[in-house]
Amino acid sequence: MIPSSKHIICLPFLLFSLLTFLLAALYCSAIDDTTVITDTQTLTSAGEIYKLGFLSSPNSSNRYVGIWFNKVVTVQTIVWIANRDNPIDGSSGVLRIASNGNLEILDGRQVSVWATNISSISMNNSVVELMDSGNLILRQASDGSILWQSFEYPTDTLLPSMMVGTNRRTGKTQMLTSWKGESDPSTGNFFSGLELIDNIPQVVTWNGPNRHWRSGPWNGRIFIGVSTMYSVYLDGFNIIKDEDTVYLTYDHINRSSYRRFVLDNNGELQGQRWDEQKNVWSLYYSAEANGECEAYGKCGPFGICNILESPICSCLEGFVPKLKDEWRQGIWSGGCTRKMELKCNRNDDTSSAEGEKEDGFLKMEMMKVPDFAYWRTPQNAKDCERDCLSNCSCLAYSYEGSIGCMIWGQSLVDIKKFPKGAGADLYIRGAYSELDPKKKLPIIIISTTLIALILIIVSACAYLYRRWMATKNKTIGNKINEASSNLKLVGNNTDLKVYSFGNLAVATGNFSAANKLGEGGFGSVYKGMLSDGQEIAVKRLSKGSTQGSEEFKNEVVVILKLQHRNLVRLFGCCIEGEERMLIYEYMPEKSLDAILFDSAKRPLLDWEKRFKIIEGISRGMLYLHRDSRLRVIHRDVKASNILLDEEMNPKISDFGIARIVGGDVTQANTKRVVGTYGYMSPEYAMEGRFSEKSDIFSFGVLLLEIVSGNRNSVYYNHELSLSLLGYAWHLWIKNKTTHSLIDPTLVVEPRLKTEILRCIQVGLLCVQEFSKDRPSMSIIVTMLTSENATIPIPKQPAFIERSVSFESQNDVSMTTVEGR
Repeated sequence: MIPSSKHIICLPFLLFSLLTFLLAALYCSAIDDTTVITDTQTLTSAGEIYKLGFLSSPNSSNRYVGIWFNKVVTVQTIVWIANRDNPIDGSSGVLRIASNGNLEILDGRQVSVWATNISSISMNNSVVELMDSGNLILRQASDGSILWQSFEYPTDTLLPSMMVGTNRRTGKTQMLTSWKGESDPSTGNFFSGLELIDNIPQVVTWNGPNRHWRSGPWNGRIFIGVSTMYSVYLDGFNIIKDEDTVYLTYDHINRSSYRRFVLDNNGELQGQRWDEQKNVWSLYYSAEANGECEAYGKCGPFGICNILESPICSCLEGFVPKLKDEWRQGIWSGGCTRKMELKCNRNDDTSSAEGEKEDGFLKMEMMKVPDFAYWRTPQNAKDCERDCLSNCSCLAYSYEGSIGCMIWGQSLVDIKKFPKGAGADLYIRGAYSELDPKKKLPIIIISTTLIALILIIVSACAYLYRRWMATKNKTIGNKINEASSNLKLVGNNTDLKVYSFGNLAVATGNFSAANKLGEGGFGSVYKGMLSDGQEIAVKRLSKGSTQGSEEFKNEVVVILKLQHRNLVRLFGCCIEGEERMLIYEYMPEKSLDAILFDSAKRPLLDWEKRFKIIEGISRGMLYLHRDSRLRVIHRDVKASNILLDEEMNPKISDFGIARIVGGDVTQANTKRVVGTYGYMSPEYAMEGRFSEKSDIFSFGVLLLEIVSGNRNSVYYNHELSLSLLGYAWHLWIKNKTTHSLIDPTLVVEPRLKTEILRCIQVGLLCVQEFSKDRPSMSIIVTMLTSENATIPIPKQPAFIERSVSFESQNDVSMTTVEGR
């Protein structure tokens, strides 16, 4: 039978419709309770980065439901498996949303082999979606709230924006667990996660109940027991900590290539990056890169491992092998024992022998410090030493600038010597005789003689020089005294490098206008280059500067004690006569306001760059408020105080009015309110009360400025006199839509708009009128970086009108406000 022309015409149309339907199904990223995924079907994330479906592990017919990289086609790279310990035999399994709202996997007999097991779900009211982060999320369909997510149940892979750690209130722990074998994804023997002992976090990998590897303590920037963490590929780690939770997050700045951390079936933690040119996963970090010394406790208690020595194990100074025969055979697990008992441990009469010297400490540099450190409150190395020396059970101490004082009171285990600049200084307690002062006596005599000779020569030269100078300039003595007096401005800071005025004049072309980067009430900033090629920024205070002596000293003292990739680095200062200068690292892109508020340059800041800036500022502020050994309130967070390097990484600057507060102080008062109008919180501007929450208010204003591309001081509605905060709130209360606030120069993909709107909502939470309503910085970082975080509904901001008058009524005195 010959088909009619009508049927012939319809056939291509039907084929096209079928193809369209299949393509839509192929790239579907979410399902509801009316849809099932069979063995041959998949879910693909909106950006086509990840895919979910049924898979088989290598060399096995068992079927699992898992997630893998969609665009890594040469090898299926699995990042998560649901039913890893309960596979399906055959290809008849399905993934569906059950009648109780849970996500479940059924085998061919319709028996559930895995389910999310959430109890509080409304019937027929849940959807599941695969995100571009690789996170599988089960949501409440009615309000979008998250019921369950795969990121909270990791297997062997850590992806950017995932978290591992512990909720101490609920007891829930998120850890990586290895595969049992290369082709067996069931739960293996190794697991890795974040451990918190006495407020000092570190990453630990266990082999069953035994410790297998550890990272050493976190200092706010890096784990000091990982020598390669200064590498750019290992940048992006952060620890979020509050009263109930402590989590490690990973979010690499460069998202142009895929990255992941994997705990393999041998217990090795590896960092891998996808090489698109070679189509392979390249290894950029291995926890066992330094060989045998990475094995936990390789040399036993009081032993030290050095990969450059042969044999690699030796005893600490003052210790000998505990089991000498085994030690000679290369069996070092027995460790070492002390040769001579410490004075404070002796109970006999010899301990009080007249003239006997006290115990002391032997300094060891570039060390991976021992396990099980205890944190103490001393604020400097000397106090830390005294604290340890006064406690007979203290065997060693270490003072690391960003952590503070660590002491050890039990066996010193898992110590390693680094070959180059990594680790920390470790001080081992020993009997005075073990420090061997007699051997050092000839050195002391020679050193003393040389020093005395040098002092005589220098004194003679100084005398002749002064006599000669006195004939040319009778006022030289006064100038020297004046310079010496000015040096007191920076206190006793041995880490501070002092530059001469002459060297800085040469470096900046005699402070030429061509090298001027900017100026303000404090003076001018110049670009310079030192003789070694180092580019610098020189902040030269003018004689009439609003930044006085106290602010100058404060900025030096605060920055020297802080180290973070999102804080500007201070190289040193110059104090000669009336000249006061601060020397910083040079930031090629200058300050954020110079780009953000310039209509010609603003388009250079696409959303990816803006979000990187927002995230960097938030992490820097989290470090100031919580993660550094000091608690610092900046008090002047604003766009002009955010500097940008060549890769648009933000660095918080200008600590002239910052305040260091005690660990248990929640707020402080001042009668001298300094800061910038538009960024100051109401309680600070009108009552002089400042705290972390006043910094958070400033951050909220800055966040909204970055999203909108406009200053807070701009009028948005002349009739209502709305400031930026008022305009954002006006849009929010109108059906909670703030799309009109987004900078029109931003070309925003639909998948990024959700991220921008989330930032606006976080910004509104930060600028709420009452400080108690504003979130902490750790919560802000979580809300910004986790697409799964629940964000509260904001309340009305402060200063929602552009014109705000400060008045004094009923004999209430107001504090003077100084603008900057």
